[in-house]
Amino acid sequence: MPADLSNSELAAALDELGDLNELDGAIVHRVVAYRTAAKTIRESPRPVAPLVRAGTVTELPGIGRTLEEKLTALLDTGTIPAAEKLRAKFPPGVVTMTRLPGLGPKRARRLYDELGIDSLEGLREAAQAERIRDLSGFGPKAEASILEALDAGAGAAPRARVVLPTALETGEQILRGLLDEPAVERVELAGSARRGVDDVKDLDVVVASRDPASVVAAFAALEVIASSDRGGESGSRGRTQNGLDVDLRIVPPDRFGNLLQHFSGSKAHNVHLREMAVRRGLHVSEHGILDDATGETHRFATEEEVYGHLGLPYVEPELREDRGELDPGFEPPDLVSVADLRGDLHCHTVASDGKNTIEEMAVAARERGLEYLAITDHSASHGFGNDVSADALRRHAETVREVGARLDGITLLAGSEVNVMPDGGLDYDDDLLAELDWVIASVHTAFRMDGAQMTGRIVRALEHPLVDALGHPTGRLIGRRAGYAVDVGAVIDAAARTGTMLEINSAPDRRDLDDIHAREAVAAGVRILVDSDAHRTATLANTRWGILTARRAWLPAAAIANTLPWAQFAPLRKRVSAS
Repeated sequence: MPADLSNSELAAALDELGDLNELDGAIVHRVVAYRTAAKTIRESPRPVAPLVRAGTVTELPGIGRTLEEKLTALLDTGTIPAAEKLRAKFPPGVVTMTRLPGLGPKRARRLYDELGIDSLEGLREAAQAERIRDLSGFGPKAEASILEALDAGAGAAPRARVVLPTALETGEQILRGLLDEPAVERVELAGSARRGVDDVKDLDVVVASRDPASVVAAFAALEVIASSDRGGESGSRGRTQNGLDVDLRIVPPDRFGNLLQHFSGSKAHNVHLREMAVRRGLHVSEHGILDDATGETHRFATEEEVYGHLGLPYVEPELREDRGELDPGFEPPDLVSVADLRGDLHCHTVASDGKNTIEEMAVAARERGLEYLAITDHSASHGFGNDVSADALRRHAETVREVGARLDGITLLAGSEVNVMPDGGLDYDDDLLAELDWVIASVHTAFRMDGAQMTGRIVRALEHPLVDALGHPTGRLIGRRAGYAVDVGAVIDAAARTGTMLEINSAPDRRDLDDIHAREAVAAGVRILVDSDAHRTATLANTRWGILTARRAWLPAAAIANTLPWAQFAPLRKRVSAS
């Protein structure tokens, strides 16, 4: 195995070691250590293999001497001895089973130990014969989910796909590196990353240059690029340290707008655009716009010129999904921006699972230009530890108000992120909730309820007169967990009826509500929040991702409740509007 393993290859080895340890019943801390280290390596902005060789890899967070030894062995011998020993304990098919969504190492081990299932074929046979449902903790739903995953071809190693913030960090490294090359006149990210989708499998980079050979050489030399082909006049292809494929396209400056528009997509947007153009005798491609009447191909340096030549207003990249942006009479919305936000109604402190104090969070929010901040530590039964008992919440609220009284320039709200119980009730009594300034309710437990039960559960919470907002309404984790079964339309209707706000949670792996449902909610008259769900001062900046979701939902600042100054936002809370 070559010494220059990419970050994604090193991370995959540690992820596998974590899975094997969990399969073997190792203590949870060891499993978490491997997975944390894998994440650190995968997301590192520089190659990690040279750090291992230089003996400095322990400078990375979460990587100590033991892990350094394993990484060194991997680079020197092509394998990790501990992984080899664990692989020998289990049939290869059991390891493959751990990759099925919703199964994982622990459940795969039980299927092996109790039913003797040691392959995907055996797993399918057992599920079809309804032998799995009788196993404690599985049942008919789990059996059906296993068959669904098998039918989808799961179990093989998936193609690398990363959440948008990680992809953009990598893409921006590429852009910065290319801008150092004198032959590069312009460079932009294109593709789904530019449109702000939830996660991406590759990156498109568009360059304007009169010297493609120099650009290709500069691209290949970038530290973030693990490998690339020899390239040519039109560009090159490469792969980043974290496993993202990169398509580098190079054109003369006078065609930059045509190429950027084409590779920004989406496919549906471009197909619609081409169909519209053909009806006018025009043919749109990455090479320009060909006019049938004159035989002339029009090339443009900017996208604005491309759309203008087609008689269309400029369409922001986030809107290019063929959801009406090319319809007759389309008027580009004045999309919301991060600078429009005046408050943040969801954050955590050391009182629950946050990493900073109330005052540290408040000062950081003020420095970001916010006028108000709700402190919403987890409630008594959210299920993750570090929760806040009823008595502790009363003391916590007093502390929030004390800190707020001595800080100028920001209003602090004493709040809570309360857990919505399986019956739709809340885990604090009404007298305590009434003492707070703000309540955001979220589902944190019992995710596997059926759709009717989950919908009823959430609607009942929305009907509570002291619940101001619903947090991360579908509970999805991008790339890791689908949202729970819930009729989002019914939730939107209930929110509109009860005057409850719905949150776009800005955590990079949530962005929940998604753009489709956020647009539907605003159309139904629901007030939307964009919150950070920050657990430390640095992640107050998460609102960038929630705002991006709002932009993909076509939302202007007026559709986001916390773009209002405090004096106008305060009366919108249920406890105030009902009084």
